[in-house]
Amino acid sequence: MIERKGYCVNGEWRVSKTEKYMPITDSSTGEVIAEVPCCTAEEVEEAIAAAHAAFPGWALTSLSKRTQMMFKWRNMLVEHQEELAYLCAKELGKNLSEARGDVLKAIEPTEHACSLPTLVQGDASLQVTTGFDTATYRMPLGVVAGIVPFNFPAMIPWGWMVPLAIATGNTVVLKASSATPLTAMRIMELFIECGFPRGVVNIVTCSRAEADIFLTDPRVKAVTFVGTTGVGKHIYSVASAHGKRVQAQCEAKNHALVLEDADLENTTNAVINSSYGCAGMRCMALPVVVVQESIADEFVAMLKKKAMAMKVGCAYDPETKLGPVVSAAHKKRVCDWIQKGVDEGAELVLDGRDYVVPGFENGFFVGPTIFDHVKPGMSIGDSEIFGPVVSIKRVKDFEEGIKIMNANPFANGSAIFTQNGYYARQFELLTDGGMVGINVGIPVPTAYFPFSGNKDSFFGDLHVLGKDGVRFYTRAKTVTKHWYDQKAIAPKHVDTWEGTVERV
Repeated sequence: MIERKGYCVNGEWRVSKTEKYMPITDSSTGEVIAEVPCCTAEEVEEAIAAAHAAFPGWALTSLSKRTQMMFKWRNMLVEHQEELAYLCAKELGKNLSEARGDVLKAIEPTEHACSLPTLVQGDASLQVTTGFDTATYRMPLGVVAGIVPFNFPAMIPWGWMVPLAIATGNTVVLKASSATPLTAMRIMELFIECGFPRGVVNIVTCSRAEADIFLTDPRVKAVTFVGTTGVGKHIYSVASAHGKRVQAQCEAKNHALVLEDADLENTTNAVINSSYGCAGMRCMALPVVVVQESIADEFVAMLKKKAMAMKVGCAYDPETKLGPVVSAAHKKRVCDWIQKGVDEGAELVLDGRDYVVPGFENGFFVGPTIFDHVKPGMSIGDSEIFGPVVSIKRVKDFEEGIKIMNANPFANGSAIFTQNGYYARQFELLTDGGMVGINVGIPVPTAYFPFSGNKDSFFGDLHVLGKDGVRFYTRAKTVTKHWYDQKAIAPKHVDTWEGTVERV
């Protein structure tokens, strides 16, 4: 029997009144394993109301108590990481190693949030003018809405969104992915078990129409989103017009530049890992490799050999290196992109379409795919595919390479592979990429630094994680104080600036 899930409000799992339930599949078998509700507008508003009601008490909870709760929560995640990794692999298609990484990347920001007492320290000065003291504090905002994509069901909701938001005193409503909500829901169960106050985190699944409530409801003070650029622009424009803080992490088309002095063995290993890891379904993949012409033939041959040696298989088989994509619809989308690359005239070096894994014939598998001689203007090399597809662009030199890379409208990440310190430094200086790798294929920073995409990859002012994340979830409150000396003669008048302006 297929499990039918509910939604969680105020620490309780409730049965939705919706007539529409959305199927969740095992990506390796194609089997439907659960259904989740497309929550009604009233149910989304229930979740907002619960978070709004919980906010005053949670915001006034001491830093010491909140920090202790975060430590307890961190340990809960560590205790259940293998269970969560298996569930992530099953519903999404990542291999077990990648799924463990997904969970670990939820634990890491939680550990970062455990340093809350120093993260939210303000600034203060005594005697800024005679008898006046001033201090700035970081205060929580209120209700935060998190709108979650399908590709990191542990890391994004429970790493990027929840830890810093609740540690700093906010409450949260998560709109979990409708394609991969089971991992996030299981973590919600553990969160309740951990003993957090009711309503601090709530979780729903719904369509875009119901999610749009977050953008206009005055009780929601901030929206954090990860997904496509078109939706991100919509969320940023509507929510910010309603006075909300917004951070919208969007699409990417990361490029790597491989120069002729690069260590090709290590470089191709890095490209294999970054391009085909998570079946290409991550915004820090390397779907485009810009290669200097003098080594391009050798690089492509080595890349093809290594790609063909990858074991494609069931996500939760420990031997699998490349698992399936998330759904039948997503497989069709990726395969349609491969055909478009052929139609545009790119050379198909390795074709991953119609890949069948024995024993898992109904799984959503796409094998590693390589296009060579991808020219400017070919959409296969400019648009996000979100699958295990690599495009090779050949260039004469560093200058042509950086020009081609920066012409792309996205600027999430970029990388260079070289042993030349001058070109590495020039790349670091000139690339538009917000996260830059020098001989590093996936330059994702740890939680102590911001996930800093640029251009059409990000809309907002404050990025996810790091100091930016703390600022995003807090507002400044600056207090100026003056205490009257009861023994002194009271002032006969108060001037325009009440003593806060002082000149010799």
